[in-house]
Amino acid sequence: MTNTDPKGFVREVEEFRETQFGLYVFRRADHPKFDAIESWLLPAFDLRATIFRFTPGHERDQRVYLDVARVWRDGNLWHSEDWYLDLVEHPGRPIELIDVDELLAAAAAELLSAGDAERALQTAVRAVAGTAAHGHSVDAWLAAEGAPITWR
Repeated sequence: MTNTDPKGFVREVEEFRETQFGLYVFRRADHPKFDAIESWLLPAFDLRATIFRFTPGHERDQRVYLDVARVWRDGNLWHSEDWYLDLVEHPGRPIELIDVDELLAAAAAELLSAGDAERALQTAVRAVAGTAAHGHSVDAWLAAEGAPITWR
């Protein structure tokens, strides 16, 4: 199995797992700051949840990175369309909403429909409220919503 990133790079997937609520993917990365990526594609939540395995000296104060995105399955293929907004889980602190400027610029340039921009904002608000109600934990919130994601 392979993963094709938004820039068109095709990479081998080391592990994948389909569940009733999404697709888990683990792959190695050829990046100077991280050597592996774990991601969950979660269609019902309009999210891609990712943990970057940072290399020594490049660690960050983050755990789960959420991309707000349309996620869908077409037969055996899984797809995601990034909606510009991102959220970052910092251990023990409220989740951080970032890239609002990118969402607004994309909507203004009509790269994203008004409907998709609104849905992206609703998704972000749901994630902020959900994690706040579950100890600022993406995993705990998703488990409470019926999507118990697991990581390596």
